[in-house]
Amino acid sequence: MTLRVFLVEDLPQMRELLGELIRTIGGLRVVASAGTEAEAKLWLEDNPGAWDLAVVDLVLEQGSGMGVIARAKALTPHKRIVVFSSYITPGMRAHCLKLGAEAVFEKADTGGFIRWLHATAGGSAPPA
Repeated sequence: MTLRVFLVEDLPQMRELLGELIRTIGGLRVVASAGTEAEAKLWLEDNPGAWDLAVVDLVLEQGSGMGVIARAKALTPHKRIVVFSSYITPGMRAHCLKLGAEAVFEKADTGGFIRWLHATAGGSAPPA
């Protein structure tokens, strides 16, 4: 089964790179993306059954990924959310997990993020 990914990232170039990365991992397919909290929340409200996994950045052009996590969990508590952001502190990690994120990765830990995506998609992880 292919997991449908909703990508929330404000930087167009990073959104494109993440989309390419996700496409290279079997079992994952990007179905939509958003660059602001409001845009992400609206998409989530309009498409509650259209996604399985959200990849969320915390710092967005407008708003915050934390608001996206909270809204996604309120609408569809069984869906999976992973945070991939440059601004992870121990407190932010704990708060994201409390809001309902399943995993939180610093963008500097791209390898860990990729291994998590492979495992989530049901494939074997690439070599470390």
